[in-house]
Amino acid sequence: MIALGSDHGGYALKKEIAKHLDELGADYKDFGTYSEDSCDYPVYGEQVAKAVASGEFELGILVCGTGIGMSIAANKVKGIRAALCHDCFSAEYTRKHNNANILVLGGRVIGVGHALKIVDIFLSTDFEGGRHAKRIDLITKIEENN
Repeated sequence: MIALGSDHGGYALKKEIAKHLDELGADYKDFGTYSEDSCDYPVYGEQVAKAVASGEFELGILVCGTGIGMSIAANKVKGIRAALCHDCFSAEYTRKHNNANILVLGGRVIGVGHALKIVDIFLSTDFEGGRHAKRIDLITKIEENN
């Protein structure tokens, strides 16, 4: 199950991602926003991040204008490893090496076709574990100590 969210700057791309997920038969929930009316990205970033951190959703996808604000907001939630990706290599390796659980995209800086390729890669790539698991454990310790 995928948690999906955006602010007004990412709304158009989020609609395209939702359509793509429908075509794939993927199970997802759209946490909003539901229009291009101005809104506050931290609200949606937190909702999606909490849904993923709770374990109710395996992965999340967030979209704002640049992806930066959503990344910052989502990464404030304990247990979240949100990765801003605008290329296929980063999408693949953030799953393989960082076990990222939320993909963040910038709706105003990436085209729809390329964004959908990134989504597909992110959703189909597994965490490699091994030496990378130790590093994720170190990140978790940082969270616990702060």
